[in-house]
Amino acid sequence: MLTQTTSRVLEPSDLDAALAILDREPVANAFVASRVQVAGLDPWRLGGEMWGWYEDGMLTSLCYAGANLVPVCATPRAVRAFADRARRAGRRCSSVVGPATPTAALWRLLEPQWGPAREVRAHQPLMVADRLPENITPDPYVRRVRKDEMEKIMPACVAMFTEEVGISPLAGDGGLLYQARVAELVGAGRAFARFDAEGKVVFKAEIGAATDRTCQIQGVWVAPEHRGRGVAAPGMAAVLRYALADVAPVTSLYVNDFNTAARRTYRRVGFQEVGEFMSILF
Repeated sequence: MLTQTTSRVLEPSDLDAALAILDREPVANAFVASRVQVAGLDPWRLGGEMWGWYEDGMLTSLCYAGANLVPVCATPRAVRAFADRARRAGRRCSSVVGPATPTAALWRLLEPQWGPAREVRAHQPLMVADRLPENITPDPYVRRVRKDEMEKIMPACVAMFTEEVGISPLAGDGGLLYQARVAELVGAGRAFARFDAEGKVVFKAEIGAATDRTCQIQGVWVAPEHRGRGVAAPGMAAVLRYALADVAPVTSLYVNDFNTAARRTYRRVGFQEVGEFMSILF
């Protein structure tokens, strides 16, 4: 056992201790927890390292360092240790994202070396729902996307990503990684859409991170020509119904504070704000 106050890269034998940390805040930690529950702590399977912070020999905080840098239950002292480790390793991630307070502290320490960021989204409400809305009927035409519909769903996914992140997911590798991720969600039955008579996407969303305690809706998108027509709320209610029935008892999402239309829609569907995330995009 470690007796000093220190940080280190966790190993597969640390899995139970890491899961205990992740289980403290299941909604806020859904993304990292979902990866760890599937892949364990082996860096190759996990897609990155898991850093641990120890106080008096006890694991108290985590930081996932992969395509995203994500602090988990990170105390101020842990944030400083993770920032030191991140600076030494150099930036390998495309974003820093997590609960607003530790993420902001982490970015303050990293910005002199890693900045400037392409964009900082400092206020992203974290919202949850654990029941269906009473006053909105789920859209009966929203359904799971079939595996043979990849060509139909991909243009909508690319448009959503480009609008949300500000760059196309097709940049760099031509979209191979992004297409693989979409295919993974479709194959798992966690991609949903409403198609029009011509087979074009009207509304779509996915259930991304998922654990036995919670899941996270992502990629919500309405085709531009259908916006303002009351499509989003019934569509979200339909995805929420699938999520609660088939995946987990609590569903979450996080949204940019400036996206007032989306926040209004999510509140109508019954999502309530329980916290705040922050994202730094490179």
